[in-house]
Amino acid sequence: MEIDRALVSRIAERVLRELEGAEVTAPGTLLGCFPDVASAIQAAEKAFQAYRSIGLERRMEIIQRLREGLRLRVQELASIAVQETGMGRLEDKVKKNLLVINKTPGPEILRAEAVSGQHGLCLEELAPWGVIGAITPSTNPSESVINNGIGMISGGNAVVFNAHPSAKQTTAFTIDLMNRLLVTEGAPANLITCVSEPTIESANELMRSPGIKLVVVTGGPAVVKAAFASGKKVIAAGPGNPPVVVDETADLEQAGRGIVAGASFDNNIVCVCEKEVIAVEAIADRLKAAIVAAGAYELRGPEIATVEKLVVDGWHPNKEFVGKDASVILRAAGISFTGDPRLIFADVPFDHPFIQAELLMPLIGFTRARDIHEAIELAVKAEHGFRHTASMYSKNIDHLDEMARAVNCSIFVKNGANFNGLGFEGPGSTSFTIASPTGEGMTNAIHFTRRRRCVLKDHFRIV
Repeated sequence: MEIDRALVSRIAERVLRELEGAEVTAPGTLLGCFPDVASAIQAAEKAFQAYRSIGLERRMEIIQRLREGLRLRVQELASIAVQETGMGRLEDKVKKNLLVINKTPGPEILRAEAVSGQHGLCLEELAPWGVIGAITPSTNPSESVINNGIGMISGGNAVVFNAHPSAKQTTAFTIDLMNRLLVTEGAPANLITCVSEPTIESANELMRSPGIKLVVVTGGPAVVKAAFASGKKVIAAGPGNPPVVVDETADLEQAGRGIVAGASFDNNIVCVCEKEVIAVEAIADRLKAAIVAAGAYELRGPEIATVEKLVVDGWHPNKEFVGKDASVILRAAGISFTGDPRLIFADVPFDHPFIQAELLMPLIGFTRARDIHEAIELAVKAEHGFRHTASMYSKNIDHLDEMARAVNCSIFVKNGANFNGLGFEGPGSTSFTIASPTGEGMTNAIHFTRRRRCVLKDHFRIV
């Protein structure tokens, strides 16, 4: 998709000015945005009670109209996120927003189950929790709100979001837009709410509030730990460090294209993106050539140490370069290059931070293994037991099976970019809350409901 960057930038600047003006002159003008946690929960609870009278078929119609309205605003959503957070690529954010709009499962996946027998009828249905408290990241602000919002209200719930502070305006804009579309279709106002000035304190208050029945967090280890301390039912999407293994049977051109496309997608800030490559020694040099041919820049010699010093602070990424274009990193390091490389990589030892740390930038490590068995062993170590995402390029089904069993991740992709596992240019639905710590994996409306059983004794039998 071709995007007029200047036009999108102007749209974002206008939207940001409108948001800032609304905050200054008339707090609460943005639908669903409230000055404190208590009022956001109170409004969501009122909306939830009204929403309970809307049947499943009507809910399906409302969600369909919501999708249609959101599709018309994807360039604004993408632009404001780049402008506010300074992370990612405009064209990729448009794709991400379309992905969650089109492929987040709706109410159609909520199916009742009935069993009849000699002693009567048993009916099980999926009922809403009520008001859900959701914590969202700065890396996918509009996408997480849309994805979680569609899934949660599809399940009959209302939701209160506490955004990452650096994405508060994108979140507020998205929630205002969704509320306006929902109200137009007859849904109650404030099904989706947020705190206008989100902080760590407001997140903790939200998670611990008696008005919140389910906590859903998308973020790093600290927020996941805080969610577990809330005493509530928790669905948690934690960190990842996805490895990609390439063996001697792989189509190396396919692998090179897939690695560059996946690891550079939205500048690698998506949690599933390839974070390190582990190649069998026999094909390592040919694979590197294929990665370069697909549009990557390989760091060599002293360039590796120069870039490491620039972008890594201890074992943590330098926030100045998180989500920035590869060209920005190369220029800052004083490295000459041609064209517009999508990805940077470096052939480094296994213990290097480019391999071990989740950098969230289009820069990944490349390391070697003696054979496929060592490569899989290294992949398991590099993934750090997060059980999030991993991938492999191979034509050997035994190797693919061994890797899948060893990494045991929520998403495992074979012979494709990791984003294929999100349903982007691949089969299946999507989710931007991949709950590996709590086991739900790719979350959807089913996970945001409670199973309820109703039994009728000795009746409703016709034979």
